[in-house]
Amino acid sequence: MSDVRNVIIIGGGPAGYTAALYTARANLNPLVIEGFNWGGQLMITSDVENYPGYADGVMGPTMMQDFRRQAERFGAEFLTDDVTRVDFSERPFKVYVGKDEFVADSVIVATGASARQIGLESELRLQGRGVSYCATCDASFFRDKVVMVVGGGDSALEEATFISRFASKVYLVHRREEFRASPIMVDRARADEKIEFVLNKTIDEVIGDAKVTAVRLQDTQTGEFSEIETDGFFVAIGHDPNTALFLEQLDHEEDSGYLVTRGKSTETNVPGVFAAGDVQDHTYRQAVTAAGSGCAAALDAERYLSDLRHAALTATSSG
Repeated sequence: MSDVRNVIIIGGGPAGYTAALYTARANLNPLVIEGFNWGGQLMITSDVENYPGYADGVMGPTMMQDFRRQAERFGAEFLTDDVTRVDFSERPFKVYVGKDEFVADSVIVATGASARQIGLESELRLQGRGVSYCATCDASFFRDKVVMVVGGGDSALEEATFISRFASKVYLVHRREEFRASPIMVDRARADEKIEFVLNKTIDEVIGDAKVTAVRLQDTQTGEFSEIETDGFFVAIGHDPNTALFLEQLDHEEDSGYLVTRGKSTETNVPGVFAAGDVQDHTYRQAVTAAGSGCAAALDAERYLSDLRHAALTATSSG
């Protein structure tokens, strides 16, 4: 068995790197198993203008490199690999990367969430060039421009309504006539003069070279193709938390898979295991809230480890 570490952080995004920064500065010598796709959703985000401290904006990948470098400066250790299995049944907890075993008295889970994608090659190619998965992050880049939103749930209706504050026109595309969204959200979108509903259509291709210029649609009833010119394409078909590794051991929401934390803390149902960032937040999903959650997890872990040491000292002195 490897030496028992104070804390292992699983995940390399705003939450994981902030937790690494705080635990490193607390002399807890964290090991961050950041994953091959470190940086999370910020790695497919171009300009970030709403993170405090970057007055002139910053590229998403650059911001994640800054986060990582700051944590590394204070002694955080990084492993760029994917966790394949965890065992939280007893302490010290075991975290596996293939056949390699790492053990720690506390674990912070910060594996984030992934925006659902349509899966088109053209969609992937134009990410950050007009294709977006976050209206709060990117709507302001489309001021007085034409935008398309695809989706039929509350999040799609909410994003279309939010984007309409900036855009001159918003096409809301849905593959059916009926929406999964709540009636009040549908009514609110229908009342918005800037939003036009495009129903019974699926996305065939996102068109553009350097940036999005149009979207080709296919009618679900007739099979006919059509094109709509647009400057932006927002995919709002939901997010999936990256929680598959933990579902058998940590409490989670049955329908969505998001990890459940206790009260205002980052504590899970397993004492010593904490969850931070989008892996347990399906409401805000912002880099700044994820970072704040990572800070909270680090402080919770620090207190937990301090209590462990105090209990051990008390047991030793009383023995």
